[in-house]
Amino acid sequence: MAMVTKRNGQREEFIAEKIVVSSIKSGASPAVARRIAKEIEKEIRDPVSADELRGMVLQRLGRENKQWEQDWRTYDRAVKKRVE
Repeated sequence: MAMVTKRNGQREEFIAEKIVVSSIKSGASPAVARRIAKEIEKEIRDPVSADELRGMVLQRLGRENKQWEQDWRTYDRAVKKRVE
C-alpha cells in the first residue's frame, strides 16, 4: 500500500475512501467519486505527497465538472485556510 507524506511531514497509509468522501462533498456523485479514487490509486507511486495527491484529485474533478473543482478549492480556502 502506498504511503502519503502529509504537509506536516507525517506519513500515513493511502486511503482511497478519503478521496471518495471529499469528492462527494465537492458535488461529485458517489460513482464518479469512486472512479476517481480508483484511477488515482492505480496511478500513485509510493510515497506520494499530499499536495501531489490533491492536484491529481483536482485535475480529475475539473475534467468532470469545473464547479466541483472550484468547490473543493473554496472549501480548502475557507475551512483549511489554504492559500494557493
